[in-house]
Amino acid sequence: MSVFNDLTPLGPNTRNRWKVGEDAADLVRDAVVPRPVELEAAPKNVRVDLARSALIIVDMQNDFCHADGWLAGIGVDVSGARSAIAPLQAVLPVARLHAVPVVWVNWGNRADLANISPALRHVYDGTGEGQGLGAESGPRKAPVLEKDSWGAAIVDELEAEPGDIFVDKHRMSGFWDTPLDAILRNLKVDTLFFGGVNADQCVLHTLADANFLGYDTLMFEDASATTSPDFCMQATLYNARQIFGFTLSSAAFVSALEGETS
Repeated sequence: MSVFNDLTPLGPNTRNRWKVGEDAADLVRDAVVPRPVELEAAPKNVRVDLARSALIIVDMQNDFCHADGWLAGIGVDVSGARSAIAPLQAVLPVARLHAVPVVWVNWGNRADLANISPALRHVYDGTGEGQGLGAESGPRKAPVLEKDSWGAAIVDELEAEPGDIFVDKHRMSGFWDTPLDAILRNLKVDTLFFGGVNADQCVLHTLADANFLGYDTLMFEDASATTSPDFCMQATLYNARQIFGFTLSSAAFVSALEGETS
């Protein structure tokens, strides 16, 4: 009998694992069967492999999207950010049903702000009055975007599930000084769908870094949103199509994936 029989699987997920035993290690990974789907997108339609895709949801958190959150507390109209909730409610269950990994990339700074520079703190507290990262803000007095705080939690309308993956970030890009790239490499994915807020800030910068790292990127036009003026959203969509990849609607995504099993 070959020493390569009756080995035990070893790896982070079914997409990326060896088989091992006392006398042998089989480094040949199991083949992942392609699952191509065609998507209506801009500037042109695309075909992607769902078996090598993941869904990246950025910053759909109370401090950005809730009426009691930090942005609303400093006078920002968060209705723009909240417009991404309904499209994401349609996208998430379909992605999970079709075994597309869901990765939540959320702002979650350290309580001591030890790795947050003055320049970055200035973005969120431009007058130095202590209303930025880590400050107790709003009716709930939750520390702004602090890891594990109410403000950093995902909004109630978007339920995370145990099989989802969570990455904390502390910059506009979800790749900077985080394990996101290592997680995606271990998942053996190369196509990323992006949604969340703010489209022209954290979503765009995470998408851009993904493109620079060699991933294929598609951005949701409606499951991404921003509290910035509309021209910022239009410029973001233009750049997503012109420089980084493609854009699509949540309806196009849902229709394509539902059609895979019809």
